[in-house]
Amino acid sequence: MTVGPRMEAPAEVYKHMFALERWEQASALPEDLRLLVKLRVSQLNGCAFCVDMHAHHAKAEGETDERLFSLVTWEETPFFTERERAALRLAEEGTRLTTGRVSDDTWDEAKKHFTDEELGALVVTIATINAWNRYGVILEKVPGSLRKANASA
Repeated sequence: MTVGPRMEAPAEVYKHMFALERWEQASALPEDLRLLVKLRVSQLNGCAFCVDMHAHHAKAEGETDERLFSLVTWEETPFFTERERAALRLAEEGTRLTTGRVSDDTWDEAKKHFTDEELGALVVTIATINAWNRYGVILEKVPGSLRKANASA
């Protein structure tokens, strides 16, 4: 297996995906929570490009090493709030749709911690990062390549 990009998605697709990203950033969902969700979903989907990007972004935004290192085992650690746990649980169930659907318990728990506006933004974030992960995995995007390109620009 070679590690390297196979190709780029069509520019028109990126234009629409980035429009979703801009909407998310302007939404009621806090950036730190969006980044945790994006990182966890990317871990689940095995998207090395997105894991690298979102881990570095979260770190730059002030996320602690302890929480970043523990995200893969968030259920077994004391480092995440109940609100974050509700978001991560929804993100995991919304990503692992082949094992079933999002349970009523998970949805009800999320509804306890988020306004309807925040919950809508959380669902969009989960759906969008799942789409980005598909591009990253299928096209074999190289971890760190975006960071390196931005550093040299």
